[in-house]
Amino acid sequence: MPSPKAKNNANRSGGGSPGLSGSTNGNGRYEFMSLNRTPPATLFQRQGSDPTAAARLRASESPTRRRGSGSSTSSNTGMPEEDCMRLNPSFIGIALSSLLAIDLWLSKRLGVCACEDSSWGSIRPLMKLIEISGHGIPWLVGTAYCLYKADSAAGQEIMFNLFMALILDLILVGIVKAVVRRRRPSHNRMDMFATFSVDRYSFPSGHATRSAMCARFLLAHLVLAVPLRVLVFLWSGLVGLSRVLLGRHNMTDVLFGFLMGYCQYNLVEMLWVSSLGMQGLLGLIQG
Repeated sequence: MPSPKAKNNANRSGGGSPGLSGSTNGNGRYEFMSLNRTPPATLFQRQGSDPTAAARLRASESPTRRRGSGSSTSSNTGMPEEDCMRLNPSFIGIALSSLLAIDLWLSKRLGVCACEDSSWGSIRPLMKLIEISGHGIPWLVGTAYCLYKADSAAGQEIMFNLFMALILDLILVGIVKAVVRRRRPSHNRMDMFATFSVDRYSFPSGHATRSAMCARFLLAHLVLAVPLRVLVFLWSGLVGLSRVLLGRHNMTDVLFGFLMGYCQYNLVEMLWVSSLGMQGLLGLIQG
């Protein structure tokens, strides 16, 4: 049987716990360290014996290396940081995409007169009649005829400015359509009255801009009874609604068209030509 002294010697030589090694300090106390971890002294000895390994270790622990660890992730994926950022769209982009999807879905659901076999195809002729009432050619021809038949300076002034407003509307709508180039809805039938090259685009609705501008013009410069004023207002709304029911435009095309036509009238008032100015222009044209 071994003596207690032999047991103490065995414990001092490391025969205690299997994962630990022990040593005594100057006070006679044990200090244990794991055998699975390299002691700091041994690590420093290895660094001193191998300068290349020590330099690699210092570089791996440097702040620059730690900051670059984020970029290494994108390099591992094989795509640059700009493309990684594009994969995370902003809140505004998500909101606009959602609104566009709702606009397309709602416009298709409301296109109940897009063709004869649609759910409301029986009222398609009526919608097309309302469509023609907001077309630019009938308005230009009718305004020019009223200008020719007007027997007072005030009537000529109003009709002349209305004619110039219609020309301005055609120019502005054509420019916006040529810039945006939004295609018409897929369920639209291109059987519109008197179309031009720019009419294959959808944004904004020229009928909506024209109806809103003309409604403001008529209500501001013509003395109309209350029933007629209500009729003008309803006509403007029905023209815009017919564009969606016929499948000609999306909802956003018509809404922006109403807003654009409303603002166009303010521009017409700023560019208003008086009767004296109109006589001067006619003199220049005749001269």
